[in-house]
Amino acid sequence: MANDRKRWRVEPGRLDLERVDPASTAGAPGDKATTMAQLPALSERLADLQGRLWAEGQRSLLVVLQALDAAGKDGTVKHVFSGLNPMGVHAVAFQQPGDEELAHDFLWRVHREAPRRGQVGIFNRSHYEDVLVVRVRDLVPPKVWRSRYRTIRHFEQGLVSEGTTVVKIFLHISREEQARRFRQRLADPAKRWKFSAADLEVRTKWDDYMAAYHDAISKTAEPDAPWYVVPADRKWYRNWAVSRILIETLEELDPQYPPEAPGLDQLVIE
Repeated sequence: MANDRKRWRVEPGRLDLERVDPASTAGAPGDKATTMAQLPALSERLADLQGRLWAEGQRSLLVVLQALDAAGKDGTVKHVFSGLNPMGVHAVAFQQPGDEELAHDFLWRVHREAPRRGQVGIFNRSHYEDVLVVRVRDLVPPKVWRSRYRTIRHFEQGLVSEGTTVVKIFLHISREEQARRFRQRLADPAKRWKFSAADLEVRTKWDDYMAAYHDAISKTAEPDAPWYVVPADRKWYRNWAVSRILIETLEELDPQYPPEAPGLDQLVIE
């Protein structure tokens, strides 16, 4: 499993979302039960690596989660990151910008939420909304959102140059599976709060959103800030895949505990 993440990594100029099966389970260690049985061990490994990153305190990891509604952004945060030390995690769910945020450039609210050294940062939605939603809903002229691709690339390169590893994950759900999950939300009183009639408007513009995602991912997939497209129709596969991507990324970083203070072997605690 040393190179699982290559399966989902987007190579610049080679993305074709229409050819990515949202229901795929390619590469999984087995069926649902077999794969889910491995998740506790993956969670433990991820927690160990995060603990080392936190103790080292020199670098950080930013995980950007993007997806259409019901694809599982919240579920991914809940299940994949649940075993991490919350002291070393900074999670942000970006909502529709308010007046103060709109008075600044589109990256202002994002940059100030970037993870500190030692932290794992999680963006549930992100700066990519400004080349996705604003494009599909025609909130700004095309020349504005098109210029943002370059701005985003430079922003992420700046983070990387200062010690933040950037991992961007698109949870790819099918239109049919989204509809099924919407029906589940409506039928479950504990989940109805997550549903809005506006969610159905997105479905009427499905092709427009897919085109926007295709362009956003293609134009910002850089070697030092890669995109991964993870099939998300099956939650167990999604959680396994995201866990593998993050573990392999952190293993490559190889964070280390700081050197111990001299003379500890001679101390006697009575």
